[in-house]
Amino acid sequence: MGNAVFCDFSGLTLVSLAALLWVERSSLESSRRLPLRAVCKTLASVGFVAAGGVAARATPADPIALAMLIGLSLSLLGDLFLLSSSRRAFLFGLFSFFVAHGAYAFAFYQRRPSPKITALAFCALLLLDVGISRWLLPHVPKKMRVPVISYIAIISIMVALAAGVASEHGSIGLVGAAIAFYLSDLSVARDRFVAPGFVNKAWGLPLYYFAQLFFAWSVSRPA
Repeated sequence: MGNAVFCDFSGLTLVSLAALLWVERSSLESSRRLPLRAVCKTLASVGFVAAGGVAARATPADPIALAMLIGLSLSLLGDLFLLSSSRRAFLFGLFSFFVAHGAYAFAFYQRRPSPKITALAFCALLLLDVGISRWLLPHVPKKMRVPVISYIAIISIMVALAAGVASEHGSIGLVGAAIAFYLSDLSVARDRFVAPGFVNKAWGLPLYYFAQLFFAWSVSRPA
């Protein structure tokens, strides 16, 4: 029963994602497109939180599962903030995702990742982050640069810890999902600061929702 309900909520996310991509690609007037976009994105994000809630039933009161569920819920909150194009809403969304990645990082740390692989992965990401920062920051308003840099740091820590978990426990899908999340955020940054357009959403949104659905699935497998 639990697996069936999990699949139902995962299906909600995938169907809503497909509808969201159609809306983003469509030539509908803003008065019609924006409400449809809000509905589709909200349903897609509610789907992965609900799927995580179903998965959490298998590990009641487990701190790792709880941290993952908090991360999923804060991601939903961040998605709601990012429905707005205002700078304040974007910063609230950025903060929500910052704390979400902190929750994911805590959950991965509790799974005792390989220190060596975690450190190596973080060093590799640090080099990548330098290149990304040199590309991105000239396009970012000065008042937003510190939040953006902080966000890059926390998601890099999250991905590095996921790599450490994958090395220690063979959770290859987990590091794949973490990398997908990292890449999806590049699409958001490009769309927000560099070159807005549907192409960013065409690859960024599927990566994002794949990552969240995998994280939701992993809630019931904290060990």
